Amino acid sequence: MLAPTPPLTPRVLIRTAAAPATKEAAIREAAQLLVAAGCIDPAYEASMLRREEVANTYLGHGVVIPHGMVDDRALVRESGLAVLQVPAGVAWHDGQDAHLVVAIAAQSDTHITVLRRLTRLIQDEARLARLRTTQDAGEIAAALSEDAAASGSAGPAADLARSFSWTVDYPTGLHARPASAWVEAARASPARIQVRHGAEVADAKNLIALLQLGLRAGDEAVISAEGEDAPAALARLKATVTGLSAGEKAAAARAAEAAVKAAAPVAGWNPADPCRVIPGIGASPGLAIGPIHVLGPTEVAVPDEPEPLTSGGDRLHAALESTAAQLKALVDDTGRRLGQADAGIFKAQADLISDTDLITLACQLMVEGHGVAFAWNRAVERMAGQLSALGNPVLAARAADLRDVGRRVLAQIDPALRAGHSLPETPCILLAPDLAPSDTAGLDPARVLGLATAQGGPTSHTAILARTLGIPSVVAAGAGLLGLAAGRTAILDGTTGRLYVDPSERDLDAAAAWRETLRATQAEEARERGLPARTRDGHQLAIGANVNTPDQVPFALSQGAEGVGLMRTEFLFLERGDTPDEDDQYATYRAMLEALAGRPLIVRALDIGGDKQVPHLALPKEENPFLGVRGARLLLRRPDLMEPQLRALYRAARDGVPADAPRGKDAPLSIMFPMITSVPEVLALRGTCERIRAEIGAPHVPLGIMIEVPAAAIQADALGPHCDFFSIGTNDLTQYALAIDRQNTDLAPEADSLHPAVLRLVRMTCEGAARHGRFVGVCGGIAGDPFGAGLLAGLGVHELSMTPRDLPAVKARLRAASLADLKALAEEACAQPDAASVRALDREARA
Repeated sequence: MLAPTPPLTPRVLIRTAAAPATKEAAIREAAQLLVAAGCIDPAYEASMLRREEVANTYLGHGVVIPHGMVDDRALVRESGLAVLQVPAGVAWHDGQDAHLVVAIAAQSDTHITVLRRLTRLIQDEARLARLRTTQDAGEIAAALSEDAAASGSAGPAADLARSFSWTVDYPTGLHARPASAWVEAARASPARIQVRHGAEVADAKNLIALLQLGLRAGDEAVISAEGEDAPAALARLKATVTGLSAGEKAAAARAAEAAVKAAAPVAGWNPADPCRVIPGIGASPGLAIGPIHVLGPTEVAVPDEPEPLTSGGDRLHAALESTAAQLKALVDDTGRRLGQADAGIFKAQADLISDTDLITLACQLMVEGHGVAFAWNRAVERMAGQLSALGNPVLAARAADLRDVGRRVLAQIDPALRAGHSLPETPCILLAPDLAPSDTAGLDPARVLGLATAQGGPTSHTAILARTLGIPSVVAAGAGLLGLAAGRTAILDGTTGRLYVDPSERDLDAAAAWRETLRATQAEEARERGLPARTRDGHQLAIGANVNTPDQVPFALSQGAEGVGLMRTEFLFLERGDTPDEDDQYATYRAMLEALAGRPLIVRALDIGGDKQVPHLALPKEENPFLGVRGARLLLRRPDLMEPQLRALYRAARDGVPADAPRGKDAPLSIMFPMITSVPEVLALRGTCERIRAEIGAPHVPLGIMIEVPAAAIQADALGPHCDFFSIGTNDLTQYALAIDRQNTDLAPEADSLHPAVLRLVRMTCEGAARHGRFVGVCGGIAGDPFGAGLLAGLGVHELSMTPRDLPAVKARLRAASLADLKALAEEACAQPDAASVRALDREARA
């Protein structure tokens, strides 16, 4: 029952007799009360759930205080409380049941007042027992509004023998996190230690007592001690108290800047008027304008209905056969509409459901007494969870595919378990937790103007299909995306990865005009994509595409690629459950050469390690795989992996490369080795290559190295005599130069390849290569950024390789510039203090 409450600061909304089934459901229900009251942005609900993942908000005696992350305080519009009374209790943490769920949305230090009232309240167990069952919301509100001093105090409070005074400078006051640090420091001493604020005194070793003081920023506190070790105890506690200030101020500053960062200008369309901005990662370029439609989760509750194993096995077999036929039809349909490369996604899904381990696991669960639908669903979730847990983005995408096809089989087992999506009749911008490939492939671009997902990545099958369909898309926008109300107008920019909610009429008109200009520009770039990337003063760069398989080559060539600048051979290992043998690899490399018909092909030797782990190789677990045995280090330690690959490559060269083929950057086949750090590594690899080449009778093949670590860039002049070319992997070079794990979501915005330090390493590489007449390519992410490509050309790079969709825009940008201007721009970029200043040069150039 939802009941009105007496006036109270902060605002309070109370729901009695609530019965949430889970902790998450309780948090969501409380958050929705705050949303309805206008206290929080809908995205704050996701922040409250994230808080529970990192900290238990159980206060004690059945009282819990869910609240959002400090950095998300900008999402709080007005301070407020939402109280769920749960008479029957809801499981919270480690056997603790919550009966009063007090969700806090606090601006400034309002939460300190709430914590003080609650910590006093939980000491009155009889009153708490009444509050758990009362039907009077006013009684709960009254309990939360009392600020009376704790009973039993008599006369003015006195300080202990030794003391120091401190003015609270934590911007959000003394809340639970710093208070717990105080308690830990105080408990390290046998001395009696207390904290006084005005007439109220708290034992410094008691967290609840400290919170009861309600210390806010600017309050005066006296911390005193007496007894054994008192002077040393005070000194330690003072160091703790004052030492936390910097971190508390930094956390508050991050929270204050969060909204500002989200609204920072980008190199593209920017709103002129204030509006809500949700940042993500651009996955498919373009600008979409329209109303929002939110898709909820597609999970269905699968009942466990045991049946005889014989009939259950027959039902599962029939469902698998029906799904296989369904997928075959989907392959045919998608092939006609979108091309065979995208249709191959569903062919791969058909292979997933024929996996013997998956089917065996489902049967084992049925033998244990589970129903066929339940057993199948559990088996799919277990195996998909194992893939996701590896932290590998490629395997995580396969987990999404497995869940997608698993739902298809589930619907065949029991049509009642079919999970579907419904779209409004009017065109919309679709928001979803994530979309399966089959869901994405079925989208109608006439009804889905744009797509934004809370999860996902720019290289997932869903993102690939969105680009193929031409639907502007943003991925990894966070759970706050799903709290937006349906029907609100938004602008989605799939190029910059931003969603603008409730823009002004002026911004809607401006965005529409920008979209038309963008479409005209893209059409012009597409018409001229076959022209070379020759600058106005006659300097020509080689332009290649990053592809993984032979069937991707025709599309790359159609977009203007002059060859393949990076073939990632690890996909031959990642996309299957065993190691491809020499013959399998040979067939793939020959097919690549035939598809390119003499155009350049640069094959990267197996690059495993770091974030690319292959389960069936059973590699040793490393504490820090990015600094461990990966790339060339692994190849030199595992000849059983390296030599079959090199034999396959040299066989392909012997059988598919003419004797009079060009050398250098125009060679039909080149091999490059990843993660090189020293000359001895290069010499060892060249020695192995020459031995295998002689055994096979193959022609000489240019051998290059990846420049991915600062050591290689700094030593480019020393490495040059032993290499035929360099290829810079800017993604890894950025990670190692800036000491930022590229998988760390908190630091991802700072891992910018246009950082001046990274650009200087690129310049150093080009200078070292020039001393020995070696060419330099770039196959990292900034090669596909038109502005980044211009900087790379100005730094001395000869060849750029990128995803095929990026080719027309990059070639157009290079043709519009002169090499002299690009050199000047590159020098100016290297002199900037940070990446943001470098990107500002692009905005200035476009202004």
